[in-house]
Amino acid sequence: MRPDARVEAAIICLEQILSGMAAEQALTRWARGARYAGSGDRAAVRDHVYDALRQKRSAAILGGGEDARALMLGVLRAQMADTGRDIGSLFSGETHGPDPLGPAERALVDAPLPATLPADLPEWLLPMLNTQYGADLPSMLDLLRYRAPVFLRVNLSKSTPDQARAQLLVDGVETLPCVLPGALRVTQGARRISNSRAYQDGLVELQDLSSQSAIAALPLPENGRILDYCAGGGGKTLAMAAQIRARFYAHDANPDRMSDLPERAQRAGVVVQQIKTADLPSEQRFDLVLCDVPCSGSGTWRRDPDAKWRFDAAALNRLNATQDSILDAAAPLVAQDGVLAYATCSLLREENDARIESFLGRTSGWKLVSSRQWRLGEGAEQPQNGGDGFFVAHLTRE
Repeated sequence: MRPDARVEAAIICLEQILSGMAAEQALTRWARGARYAGSGDRAAVRDHVYDALRQKRSAAILGGGEDARALMLGVLRAQMADTGRDIGSLFSGETHGPDPLGPAERALVDAPLPATLPADLPEWLLPMLNTQYGADLPSMLDLLRYRAPVFLRVNLSKSTPDQARAQLLVDGVETLPCVLPGALRVTQGARRISNSRAYQDGLVELQDLSSQSAIAALPLPENGRILDYCAGGGGKTLAMAAQIRARFYAHDANPDRMSDLPERAQRAGVVVQQIKTADLPSEQRFDLVLCDVPCSGSGTWRRDPDAKWRFDAAALNRLNATQDSILDAAAPLVAQDGVLAYATCSLLREENDARIESFLGRTSGWKLVSSRQWRLGEGAEQPQNGGDGFFVAHLTRE
């Protein structure tokens, strides 16, 4: 595909997304109908679409509107501002390319870039985040405009970081070690990971740096009973299992979310017993119960920018109610001397410290041992190389 045809394909996908279709669904539908598109074409179209979603508010200013064509024009204008290349070449009007720039668009493209641009975040969230982060907020908002780095967790029970790096390199995946033992940042070939021998043999798993850091900070009980209460795909279960010998259990209110866990556990060489909700009351108490609860995902909005524009105050209230109910349900499952760990991939205090304060206010006999908020980009000398936003709190009985 020509570069202008890739832009037109991205505009088509964005039109569907703006009409309410999920981003992944729109991209999948386009790819199925574009048999001529190679892997490089599909990757380029995806990048265009996700850049437009990450930068939706600023792109609308730069492109002169909020429709798909204007957003794509705005993104390209920002990207090509210092290249000297004419954006008009990507709006050629040729077959499979976007229509040529109109007079108003041409005038916009030829004008200097604005000195300031709006934050690429729903405006109603800004006062909340400003109260929490203050002077650090602008740098975090800037990070939300760009793609997040990709991190791998080395399964230290099966490989060393050096061995894993060497095996990944054979399949064209280049990595750099992080300060956190066993964490690797992917610098080249991220799209080759799932087909690499290292991944298929269970030497590495995809897991963000902040999530790895949070798991590393858990008080994991040697030979104890550990329950991942909101297990989902089981990534955190496997991360814990790579650090300690224990008995691991997984539960999710929607068991379908755990459908990949048996295969992943087998690949990692880990035994994980799944528990149904109805069977939890009859289970022996657990030494550690981890509740990685449903949340806004605001700490991961670089990876899923479509989600931030669909998020509103009503959704936050519903999530807070769910988070409270999970804590209430999980607390009785913890052994007398055990630990209840609460985690989110959220940047919002309303989903983090406020939920712990609410739990302690309505539940006697518990105390907060520690809590930590990983900020966006934290964990690396260069913030753009750091991890997602993440929060974890450890509670025990008084």
